[in-house]
Amino acid sequence: MNVSDAELEDLRERLRRTRWATPWPVGGWEAGTDGDELRRLVGYWASAYDWRKHEAAINALPSRFADIDGTPVHYLRYDAEREGALPLVLTNGWPSSFLELTALAERLSTPSRHGGSPDDAFTVIVPSLPGFGLSPQRPTFPDDTSPTHEIWHRLMHDELGFQRYGAHGEDLGAGITARLGQTHPEAVVGIHVLTAADPPEYDPADLTDEERAYLDAKAAWHATEGGYSHEQRTRPLTLAQGLSDSPSGLLAWILEKYRAWSDCHGDVSTRFSDDFLLTQASLYWFTNSISTSFRPYYDGDRGLVPDGGPVEVPTAVALFPAEIGAPPPRSWVERAYRLTRYTVMPRGGHFAPHEEPELLADDLTAFFRPLAGGER
Repeated sequence: MNVSDAELEDLRERLRRTRWATPWPVGGWEAGTDGDELRRLVGYWASAYDWRKHEAAINALPSRFADIDGTPVHYLRYDAEREGALPLVLTNGWPSSFLELTALAERLSTPSRHGGSPDDAFTVIVPSLPGFGLSPQRPTFPDDTSPTHEIWHRLMHDELGFQRYGAHGEDLGAGITARLGQTHPEAVVGIHVLTAADPPEYDPADLTDEERAYLDAKAAWHATEGGYSHEQRTRPLTLAQGLSDSPSGLLAWILEKYRAWSDCHGDVSTRFSDDFLLTQASLYWFTNSISTSFRPYYDGDRGLVPDGGPVEVPTAVALFPAEIGAPPPRSWVERAYRLTRYTVMPRGGHFAPHEEPELLADDLTAFFRPLAGGER
């Protein structure tokens, strides 16, 4: 990244000139982002927050760029601390970025630095989703002949030369990871996901009581907490204009999610530092990518994201207690995946790679260790 002084000053001036919404009698987080907390963070962002320090840290990461059929793709590459390690591709969700996966990638690639064995090392690839961070968005349908999972396979197999690899994903990344397993079982040894898709078809009469309770809980969550998704699926560009013009509005939109979807028990500072939150917001701001980060929601709502059917490669699901929605029972996951590992985590949420990198690294290692075969 190379943000100019003019761009940085423009951000700070916009923050200083924030026009604040008229407060309601309802305070706190009940009706949305807490105004006092937002004012505090905006004040810090406009004055004491040191973007140049974090820009330098981003630029020090092991970034690479590839051209996949004319689509530029940014990715991080963490080479394993031993020869012949199984490669893994890690994919983030929304409103995350590649920055949330760095601690996990470091643990997986150099486990000896974290109390593990070098024999459990993986070569880790962390691509930036199209339209997120440092990767530009994909072409517009129907001209797009390379959905994200195909770009990932071409990156891993054709560009980097990995004949066999594993895949992990969260949220949007879980869907991409599942489609990788569906469409390229000859190369993907297994997938590890933090959220599971519903089966494409099922008979309501065949549901167990536990599955019915899960669907009821899921519907209740979407009714009370799913407004963001409905807007991003149906009218994303209306929302995107405001968030692309107002950094305080952008911060309010994503800050609410970091608090509500993490295992912070109402205090976002217990999981994320101010600098971490503002670096994520700054990444969206300086790349002007909040609009394009909504594309997967809109495309998915219009059936433009391919569904490859059930996942036949070995699958692990790790469920964190503060993840969005409701945790699916094992029997429900087995309707759509070849489930071989089902883990209920003791803590963590939607941002698990950042919240609980050790728990997640241990689960990934335990799952992929027997699947590595000749690569180990």
